[in-house]
Amino acid sequence: MKQREYRYIGLMSGTSMDSVDAGLLTHSDSFHLERGISHPFPAELHGRLRHLVDHADKISLDELGQIDTALGACFAETAIALLEAAGLTAADVTAIGSHGQTIRHRPTGAQGFTMQIGDPNVIASRTGITTIADFRRRDVALGGHGAPLAPAFHHAVFARSGEEQAVINIGGMSNITTLHADGSVTGHDTGPGNVLMDAWSRQHHAEPFDDGGAWAQSGTIDSELLALLRSEEYFRLAPPKSTGRELFNLPWLTGHLLSMAAAPEPADVQATLSELTALVVAEAVRTYAPAAQRCLVCGGGAYNTFLMQRLAAHLPQVIIETTQSRGIAPEWVEAGAFAWLAMQTLAGRAGNIIDVTGASRPAILGAIYSAG
Repeated sequence: MKQREYRYIGLMSGTSMDSVDAGLLTHSDSFHLERGISHPFPAELHGRLRHLVDHADKISLDELGQIDTALGACFAETAIALLEAAGLTAADVTAIGSHGQTIRHRPTGAQGFTMQIGDPNVIASRTGITTIADFRRRDVALGGHGAPLAPAFHHAVFARSGEEQAVINIGGMSNITTLHADGSVTGHDTGPGNVLMDAWSRQHHAEPFDDGGAWAQSGTIDSELLALLRSEEYFRLAPPKSTGRELFNLPWLTGHLLSMAAAPEPADVQATLSELTALVVAEAVRTYAPAAQRCLVCGGGAYNTFLMQRLAAHLPQVIIETTQSRGIAPEWVEAGAFAWLAMQTLAGRAGNIIDVTGASRPAILGAIYSAG
């Protein structure tokens, strides 16, 4: 007899800040990502978000509060659009798991913190669906990084008994999950994913991203610039570790370019940035998933053909394929993860993996905002 089906919506806006992704996760005797949609930010809100992240010292509390509310409304609209696309009503969904938009991530130090906005009160009120949000801060309060959180979901949907696999998410930042043959899970942020490539593309082409990596492929990898970028201390840190655009951003790149006697051509910089992402991911696979014969790639980077080619060149003995091979399109995996985390929270189960985040103990993550 088939078990009753429960549906959860996951809402995700990542480091790239280009849109809200929504995934509809169905759970009965197994997990199935039923549908996904992407809802671009309204132009005005997108501009305000970028200004907030890039110029936080110039933002008033009034502006922060307004953006928080507007973002919550945008998240709610995305969830409602997903319901309409799936032919469902609010009553068909148990809960929404909302990641929110990270505006600052500094989890280390005596007063480490992470901050996501997108008011979940607005989401619950406008959708009529119980909403779980603020997943990261409990882990940080327990001494962890609050990131990455997706590895627990990767284990739930991708693990195969007796087989070691690597799951690579290439969003704004990139991270690795190692699904070990013995059932244990490790992982960490490897460094920049698309964030630097996207920023460079916006600056030189007025395009939000390098479609398929075509511009990068037209350039030549600059070994001097690559060595400068690779000298960043973060790459030498041992896990647990996490990062964000607080470190890897356009000023960080510009500083390295200004230190060179002659800056490379823009296309060569783009090629080098692509190589940086591929190289640090490949090194993480070789170091932390040495027995993996298969690497599942998700996130927007899975559609960057040149980046995938460079990753495969660095890992010639590993099968490189996207998570589509396991039934989940690469762009919906993270949204699916936060739908799954909402389910964990409502069930009173831990959502973090301490070997990934470094927290002192497993914990139930997130706060529950009832629709009632």
